[in-house]
Amino acid sequence: MLFDLLERLSSLTRVWFREHPLLTDLQPIQLSALMYLGRCNRYSDTPLAVTEYLGLTKGTVSQSLKALESKGLLIKRPDARDKRSVHLMLTPPAQALLDAVTPPDFLVAAAGRMGADAVVLEGLLLELLRNIQQGEDVPGFGLCRTCRFHQTVAGGAFCGLTQESLEPREIELICREHQTPDPA
Repeated sequence: MLFDLLERLSSLTRVWFREHPLLTDLQPIQLSALMYLGRCNRYSDTPLAVTEYLGLTKGTVSQSLKALESKGLLIKRPDARDKRSVHLMLTPPAQALLDAVTPPDFLVAAAGRMGADAVVLEGLLLELLRNIQQGEDVPGFGLCRTCRFHQTVAGGAFCGLTQESLEPREIELICREHQTPDPA
């Protein structure tokens, strides 16, 4: 039953995106890559991270990223420390597109009708995701603020893994290095 419900919700979302007039030029994988890049942090905006997050082959992702770049939705920027590595940045048109289509209107409306139950459901789905990630040993890709490495130092956010200060907005972004805190 749970699988059937999740599959149906996924199908509805795919149909909504496929029929959205602003998305007619994008393949589903391209939209998925844009959505990921719109929500990930500076440690997670590389082609490899996109590949791991989407669970697809390097070649498939590489071709999709090239297509997004040719459409003017993505810019590749060399890493300041490691010139072999690149970071992927959304262009202003890409960000405007994501702002216009996410979250899907039908989902926002349904959550509004559910009221407080929507918050409970969100918490349960997060718990389900974390349980699957831990039980199946799949990459975490969680929000920075929920990571075991997230710290507050001198009143500001700090990553204990990279030993770097974080901007306030970064703690709400997806990180590929995310690890669930140990239970207290």
